[in-house]
Amino acid sequence: MSDAAALPGQPRGIVASGPATARTVNVLAPNPSAMTLDGTNTWIVAEPGSDLAVVIDPGPLADVHLRAVIDAVERSGRRVALTLLTHGHPDHAEGAGRFAELTRTKVRALDPALRLGDEGLGAGDVITTGGLELRVVPTPGHTADSLSFHLPADRAVLTGDTILGRGTTVVAHPDGRLGDYLDSLRRLRSLTVDDGVHTVLPGHGPVLEDAQGAVEFYLAHRAHRLAQVETAVEAGHRTPSDVVARVYADVDRSLWPAAELSVRAQLEYLAGHGLI
Repeated sequence: MSDAAALPGQPRGIVASGPATARTVNVLAPNPSAMTLDGTNTWIVAEPGSDLAVVIDPGPLADVHLRAVIDAVERSGRRVALTLLTHGHPDHAEGAGRFAELTRTKVRALDPALRLGDEGLGAGDVITTGGLELRVVPTPGHTADSLSFHLPADRAVLTGDTILGRGTTVVAHPDGRLGDYLDSLRRLRSLTVDDGVHTVLPGHGPVLEDAQGAVEFYLAHRAHRLAQVETAVEAGHRTPSDVVARVYADVDRSLWPAAELSVRAQLEYLAGHGLI
């Protein structure tokens, strides 16, 4: 058995539905897979004493899950007042329309195509529903529309797929771009250094107790992969699939299609900086 404290970010044991911080509760979606890990974490966020809750990433279009989220909110004596999306991938956002129908709430997102209502989300926005202070942090890179949400009162950040609770995320080229992703990781590192954030509430996988350690691990991992890709190209591996076979040889082959997206983003980044 591995020691969680020795793993990147210090993961908090198993992934399960239930409270994570003073203001957050996770409802785990029943959609586990190689890409979604244990399933999608749907986050309920509410100020103590408030009768209003914000839901982040309703998850897949599965009524059993959407109703489980609503039940969890209602058991706490609250009602859903607003729905937010970290990004538009189906495992996070496909159920948003149905969830909005069930809860009669608006859906706010960066991408206008995902919104239900007039308001979007952008840098500098602060969600204050029910007395919350939930700050919008642009974190593009995994996708162009990826956002994180800073919860200062809990010294936490909800990261969607930008930082996962286990493993590393895909830079989903061409929508995702590596330069943007590295900038986003540095932005999250600033939250840990300047704003005291110590907890990562990810879109998949366990809660991380060491936010700064998680960000540093991700930055080091990206630097290592870039160096490997550069070396592979220098050795004559020119196509993305050839580079994947060389660099990701120790990774489960079922994950190679996702790895190829990241490799395409890495090749674009290296070419843009004149390194290949």
